[in-house]
Amino acid sequence: MELIRGLHNLHPRHRGSVVTLGNFDGVHVGHQAVLSQAGTHARALGLPMTAISFEPMPREFFRVQPAVARLTRLRERVEALIAAGCVDRLLVLRFDRQLARWSPSEFMRRVLVDGLGARHIVVGDDFRFGRGREGDFQRLAEFGEQHGFGVEEARSVRVDGVRVSSTAIREALAAGDLPTAERYLGRPYRMSGRVAHGDKRGRQIGFPTANIYLHRALSPVQGVFVVRVQGAADQTLYGVANVGPRPTVGGSEARLEVHLFDFAGDLYGRHLDVDFLHALRPEKRFDSLPELIAQIGRDAEAARAWLADR
Repeated sequence: MELIRGLHNLHPRHRGSVVTLGNFDGVHVGHQAVLSQAGTHARALGLPMTAISFEPMPREFFRVQPAVARLTRLRERVEALIAAGCVDRLLVLRFDRQLARWSPSEFMRRVLVDGLGARHIVVGDDFRFGRGREGDFQRLAEFGEQHGFGVEEARSVRVDGVRVSSTAIREALAAGDLPTAERYLGRPYRMSGRVAHGDKRGRQIGFPTANIYLHRALSPVQGVFVVRVQGAADQTLYGVANVGPRPTVGGSEARLEVHLFDFAGDLYGRHLDVDFLHALRPEKRFDSLPELIAQIGRDAEAARAWLADR
């Protein structure tokens, strides 16, 4: 998949494709259905398929309250789009003050016609675009008739009677309901990042951890979890992870700390993919470090027991 950062990096060779647009936060099964529909149409026309996404997400730019917990950082979103298997090009538009001022007509002209020379467009049934979210499917279809490209709408996907959305996944994760989030995503919820130096406290208390900064204003998960980790070794590893500000040791910034079972090695600088498999408990503040150490031991035992029963 080719990643194109901004309209200014478009080349004449990028003109002529089937296009789909969206935030694609989480790249859940609803997004995957839209991508698949666009990919099928692209193959039928013998054209590449281009997905358009935005960074930051519009809601983040406008600082709409309450703040939204981002499911995926840009790198995670790119990896999930690659895994979808039908996206040939990803155009990431920087959502800034200028883009926010574009009317629907200006957005369609600058991006879809002048930029990409779109031949066909597939959008979800809730897609809005342009200044004040004034653009909708009807305006896009009318514009397509004028400029010679087709427009089709992808219907929502429902799982267990619920319309799948990024919001529904955030709600499931906030409740610690990982099985529901996994059904909506089509895979376990994942966080990725590079291992950074921490305060080395985990090593001192007998539970060394890989520290990963979240790079999110708000985390969609918080607490203690059983996790599966890739990137630490040649094989998949398992462990227990804490997501939160670590109140017992006076932490102020939420981070992801992963203790890997049966592993000894230097992980600093490694990029890890951490899949959340099972919620053990909420994060809490303990009155003393020995109490925290004892609880971490119980968490590790509970995680190993859960893995053994799988």
